[in-house]
Amino acid sequence: MMKQKSFLMVALLLCCFVTLLPCQVLAKKGFVHVEGTNLIQPNGERLFIVGTNLGNWLNPEGYMFGFSKTNSAWMIDLLFKEAVGPDEAASFWREFKDNYITQADIDYIKSTGANTIRLPFNYKLFTNEDYMGLTHQQDGFKRIDQVVDWCRKAGLYLILDMHDCPGSQTGDNIDDGYGYPWLFESEPSQQLFCNIWQSIARRYAKEPVILGYELMNEPIAHYFENKDELNQKLEPLYKRAVKAIRQVDRNHVILLGGARWNSDFFMFNDWKFDDNIMYTCHRYGGQPTAEAISDYIGHQQKTGLPMYMGEIGHNTIEWQTSFVKVMKETNIGYTFWPYKKLDGSCMMVVITDAPLDSRNLERMAKRAMMGLAKTGGIASNGSGDYVIALSVAPENLINDKAKTLTTTVLANSQMSPIFAATIEATAEALWNSLFMADSMTGRNGHHVDALPVTQVLKMLRNR
Repeated sequence: MMKQKSFLMVALLLCCFVTLLPCQVLAKKGFVHVEGTNLIQPNGERLFIVGTNLGNWLNPEGYMFGFSKTNSAWMIDLLFKEAVGPDEAASFWREFKDNYITQADIDYIKSTGANTIRLPFNYKLFTNEDYMGLTHQQDGFKRIDQVVDWCRKAGLYLILDMHDCPGSQTGDNIDDGYGYPWLFESEPSQQLFCNIWQSIARRYAKEPVILGYELMNEPIAHYFENKDELNQKLEPLYKRAVKAIRQVDRNHVILLGGARWNSDFFMFNDWKFDDNIMYTCHRYGGQPTAEAISDYIGHQQKTGLPMYMGEIGHNTIEWQTSFVKVMKETNIGYTFWPYKKLDGSCMMVVITDAPLDSRNLERMAKRAMMGLAKTGGIASNGSGDYVIALSVAPENLINDKAKTLTTTVLANSQMSPIFAATIEATAEALWNSLFMADSMTGRNGHHVDALPVTQVLKMLRNR
C-alpha cells in the first residue's frame, strides 16, 4: 500500500510538471520572444530588428518643429495657444494626429526593407490631462489600435515606447517634464506609470503584431548631482512595472533602457527576474566602431540577452552606413530616429491689427513666404515652412454674448501696403532671429555656433 501511494504521488508530481511546462511554452507561442541574445519570431526564425521611429507624432519635440528654446510638448502647446487661441490650437493638434502619420507612411516604411517600427508616445494619452487637443477621453488606445492595424497589413512588428513618463524620467525636454526626473521620487507618479503599462498590456496581451513594451525612454540624464542615487532607483522601478505587466500579459518582450541617454548599464544587477526581457541602447555620435560601443556589447555578453539600438541617426550617410555594418556584425538590431521631421523649417506667425477677413489673411500669409525668400530661404525639399496669419482688430473681436455679429473688413484695394509690410516684417524678423541666436550644444554633444555678427556685418559692408 505504501509503495502504491508513493508511486501515485510521483505520478501526480510528474503529471503536474508535464502539464506546467507546456503552459510556459504556450505563453510565448505566436509571439516574438527572447532566446539567449536573439529574438525569435513565431515561425521559429531569428528576428534582427531593422526599422524606424515615429517620433514627433504622439510626442512632439521642439527641434523637430524647427524650434530651439520652445522644446517640450507643453511649451509648443502653450506657444500655439498664445498665437491662435486654445480652440484653434486644439483643432491643429487633432488634425496633426490625423495626418502626420497615415497608412501610406507605414506602407512606405515597409517598402524600404524595415521589419519593425518603434512608436514613442506620451503617458498623457492615457489620462484626462490636457494634451494634444484633448482634455478628457484621450485617444491613446485609438491611435495605437490604428498603428497595430496598419502594421498588421504591412507585415511589420511594433514596439510601444513610453517616451514621456509620469513625473518625467529624464530631466530634459524630451520627457515633456520640468527639468528633473521626478518619477523616481514620486510614489503617485510611479503608481500611475505602472497602472498605465498594466492597462496597455491588458489590452494588447494577445496581439502578436506588438513585439514588446519599452518601459521608458532615456531615463536619468547625467548632469544631476544626485545621479548616482537616482541610478540605483532605476532597476527596482523596472521590476515593479514588469511585475504589474506580467499579471495580465505573459506573452510580450519587455525592453529596458539604460541611464544617460540609454548609454549606461552598470546599475543593472539582476537580469533573471523575468525570462522575456532585453535591453536597449542609443547612439548618435562618436566613432562608428565596435570599440566605441564596447559597453553595449559587454552588457549583451554578460547578460546573455538581446541588445537593441532603439535610436540611431542625425549623422552623415557614411557614418550611419559604417555603424549599421557594426551593428549587424554584433547582433544589435536598430531603428533610425526619426522617420521624418521638419527639415530646416520655419514657422511664421503674422499678426496685424488691420480688419481682415479669412480670405485676405490667407493672401497675407502667402506674402510671408516672399519675406523668407528675401533672406535666402528656398523652401528646400523636405522643408515644412508654414505661416499662420491672424487679425487682432478690436472691432472684429467676437462678443460671445451677442446674438448677431457685425464685422468691418478692409477693402481688397487697400491690401497692397499690407502685403509689402508683411514681406518686409517677415524678412526683418528672420534676420533678427539669425543674428540674435546663441551658440548651443544639444543632445550627445552636437554643437552649433552662433553667427559671427561682426564678421558678417563687415562682409556685407564690403559688398
